[in-house]
Amino acid sequence: MDKHKILKEIFGHSEFRPGQENAVDCLLSGRDLLSVMPTGAGKSVCYQLPALMLEGITVVISPLISLMKDQAMSLTQNGVKAAFLNSSLSFEEYLITLRMMTDGAYKIVFVAPERLETEAFADFAQKGKISMITVDEAHCISQWGQDFRPSYLHISAFIDSLPKRPVVGAFTATATDKVREDIKAKLGLVNPMEIMTGFDRPNLFFSVIKASNKEKPEILMRLLEKFSDRSGIIYCSTRKQTEFVCDLCKVNKIPAVMYHAGMSDISRMESQEDFIYDRVRVMAATNAFGMGIDKSNVGFVIHYSMPKSPEAYYQEAGRAGRDGTAADCVLLYCPGDVKTAEFFIDNMSGEELTPQQLREAKAMDRKRLNAMVEYCNTNECLRAFLLGYFGEKCVSCSGCSNCGAEFREEDITEDAQKIISCVFRLSQRGIKFAAGAISDVLTGKETDRTERFGLSTLSTFGIMSGRKRKSVAETINTLVMLGYLSRNDEEYRNISITEKGHNAVKNREKITVKVPVKRKDAAEGYGEPEFFEASEISSLGLGALSGRGAESVRLKRPDSETVDGELLQRLKEIRTKEAAKAKLPAYMVFSNAALEDMAKKKPRTEAEFLNVSGVGDAKLMRYGEAFLGAIAEYLDENPSS
Repeated sequence: MDKHKILKEIFGHSEFRPGQENAVDCLLSGRDLLSVMPTGAGKSVCYQLPALMLEGITVVISPLISLMKDQAMSLTQNGVKAAFLNSSLSFEEYLITLRMMTDGAYKIVFVAPERLETEAFADFAQKGKISMITVDEAHCISQWGQDFRPSYLHISAFIDSLPKRPVVGAFTATATDKVREDIKAKLGLVNPMEIMTGFDRPNLFFSVIKASNKEKPEILMRLLEKFSDRSGIIYCSTRKQTEFVCDLCKVNKIPAVMYHAGMSDISRMESQEDFIYDRVRVMAATNAFGMGIDKSNVGFVIHYSMPKSPEAYYQEAGRAGRDGTAADCVLLYCPGDVKTAEFFIDNMSGEELTPQQLREAKAMDRKRLNAMVEYCNTNECLRAFLLGYFGEKCVSCSGCSNCGAEFREEDITEDAQKIISCVFRLSQRGIKFAAGAISDVLTGKETDRTERFGLSTLSTFGIMSGRKRKSVAETINTLVMLGYLSRNDEEYRNISITEKGHNAVKNREKITVKVPVKRKDAAEGYGEPEFFEASEISSLGLGALSGRGAESVRLKRPDSETVDGELLQRLKEIRTKEAAKAKLPAYMVFSNAALEDMAKKKPRTEAEFLNVSGVGDAKLMRYGEAFLGAIAEYLDENPSS
């Protein structure tokens, strides 16, 4: 069967997205593949389509139970025979599935990496015809990646044990150069084609809100009020914080569930199903939730605390807007978040690592953390920062809170000279501190360190006593971003002076920084809210919150004027009914993007219905009558539409 015909009839798309066709052709030719494509770019089609054209079974190695089940269900909805093998199956179900796999009953089977080492699966692997191995979330194989899974290290040995080596495809959404090299080496990829389609997600609007931990609950509730018509994820750094956020939502009558590693398997599964089936609209979770989550209609992702790396942030934020519709990614940041992230790094376990490898891994994590802090503090384009981190240039920003801001130049030369001088005086005594401790010295705060190191005798002790410690620390962070100071990733974020910093003081250079004055949204028509610092919230009241607060996020879709809102709402109601009848999550019937395309095109016939993006033959047979009937009824009532 022709690949274009399969793309349309099975997946409902008239053309390939960037990178997809090259990936399909590569795997069909028998050549290994490493593909780095952002979440929502259509990675699954890259291996699912060739799987349907190859003779045997495609084994997809995936890290999460929920992802396997969701993808198998989605494929079944599209008329593809698929199954999964993981711990959620009973032993009897597991054996039945294995037997059916051996008999060739399935084209695609999703497998947890731990299953590869079981005797029963090894027996199948020797008898069944495996035509392709797909490694999803391939960055998990690298200790330099943000989600290292030791079980992934055994995949290469499994591939080598097969009677005939199948073609191997490795897929991930985020991977630095070092991680990509690690993936190729540890999976044993043979002369792989590498496809990188770019990391940009134009449909995502990025915002950073600076706030203290006391201010975060108010800001969160304001955000959820603005996102009241969407479902979303709130990521938290700890179990305790997750429970607090979930309770906060419930107290404010926002349907929410939570998900963290301290819950039982049953409780986590119940929470996930409530969220996926839209019985609640908010999931409060640690990073234990979501890798590869297949729910396409997530309209926002809020990070209640700063994650420990840009990789983790971009992957988690990328769970919003997977169907291509506009979505918001908001990060609530306070400097205290850094200490939480440092705690997790310092207490990292390394059962599979040598002491030297563990030290290197911690140093790498500190480097990532420093980059994350810079993202939270930059006044430059947030999208450009993220894309630059992954080695990609931002051509134009389709939406971020910084690009919607007005700034003024502020002279910080005097403060910079005092700070750089303090770091220099400390270094003369052979002492290095992180930003917080340096702020203590500059503001004259008496601590245990003061007496131990004799800091009160420093000429710079207390020379910024009129300033708040937090403000001084932020200025230090700014000087790091501007290149006047640097952090040592292996020395707990200790600050040093760069050559640029020495020259600036020596030559009495003027140092300025951009300060936001007024912020407006990047997309046209979203208004021009006044700018307030988050610290002003308590005096102004929550209703006045704007600028870097909740009003700065995007509240409308850019193309909303081209979508018939009333028809779209009717289609969503039909989708809900059909999903309930089929006992499926609503997004598996049709994605939000598919419904919006229906509301634009208003198909009358089956042929026109097939022209809707996301509608294939199987979906037409299952749902065509219901949706075409609803559209016809609406057009009869509204002949001018």
